[in-house]
Amino acid sequence: MDPRLLLAVPCSALLLLAACSADETPAQNGAAADPLAALDIRTTKAEEAGSVPLVTVPGQITLPPEARVAVTAPYPGAVVRLFVIEGEAVRQGQPLALVRAAEPVQISGALARAQAELGLAEARARRMSELAHEGIIAQARADEAEAGLRQARASLAENRHLAALGSVGADGMMTLRAPISGRVAHVAVQTGGPVDGMTAPFIIENPSAWQVDLQIPERFAQVVKPGMVVEVPLAGGDAASVTTKGVVLSVAPSIDPATRSVLVKARIDPAPGLVAGRNVMVSINGAATAQGVSVPSSAIARIGGEAHVFVRTGKTFVPRRIVLAAESAQNSVVSDGLKPGETVAVSGITELKAIAAE
Repeated sequence: MDPRLLLAVPCSALLLLAACSADETPAQNGAAADPLAALDIRTTKAEEAGSVPLVTVPGQITLPPEARVAVTAPYPGAVVRLFVIEGEAVRQGQPLALVRAAEPVQISGALARAQAELGLAEARARRMSELAHEGIIAQARADEAEAGLRQARASLAENRHLAALGSVGADGMMTLRAPISGRVAHVAVQTGGPVDGMTAPFIIENPSAWQVDLQIPERFAQVVKPGMVVEVPLAGGDAASVTTKGVVLSVAPSIDPATRSVLVKARIDPAPGLVAGRNVMVSINGAATAQGVSVPSSAIARIGGEAHVFVRTGKTFVPRRIVLAAESAQNSVVSDGLKPGETVAVSGITELKAIAAE
């Protein structure tokens, strides 16, 4: 074999390896030179601020008074059958329990007697009126008969009202139904147990109406007003951040001497994760008094003790010093250093700070 051919093969292999190495090196160097490529950075656009956070305080989720309805029995009796359990969702008009009562049977009998007595009273009043007109009896006796007729009519109307009060059957069976759609918050009876007219056997809650009770510091007592917007951050079903909003309904006129705070009640919109009794942090927002830009508070970075945001410029993020006008757990208002429409990073802030420091 020609030695020149043996030398040609290794040389060709070396040239191929050199070419491959020359092709791979720039790509590897490019990946190392662009550390942002490995970061999954979420961004948002700065918006013109219509309001500024005034104060962030703890609060407790509650139900407004009109969202709770008590279901009562028109007559005392015994529970024959229960159709729902505590915590179950119900619709308006859905049966809750079957109750047997003795009083409706008695009322039915009283109603029948009242109808018969009315017929007798009408006949007697007509007869007495004719006799008095003919001068056979005194007019006073006719007046007495007329009064008896009015009494019979009143007794019949009363018994009719009682009979229709609970839509009770002839055997005294009555069905308690849900007055609203919602959730059964409390069941105070059991099968075979008694039901009276003074205790509510069921309480229904409407979960579409929510309220939050706050206690704000004394210094904000004259600042917070009804109608101001509130924001409540929550964790959604997928652990993502969810924020529900609402408005301030009332501000207590007096200060609690023990806590030096003022009670504030606000209505909030329904959202996943709302449960009565849950403790949350609530931001109360006031109208912006000057031009400002709103960004999520997660976009704010502290560099050298000063507030910065990382603004997207092309494929990179550049730290920019800003002036904060207001800051809360959810949103912050920038008075200088940022314009509406600019894109800022809201995640990966720690990594961006480390890259900027290099």
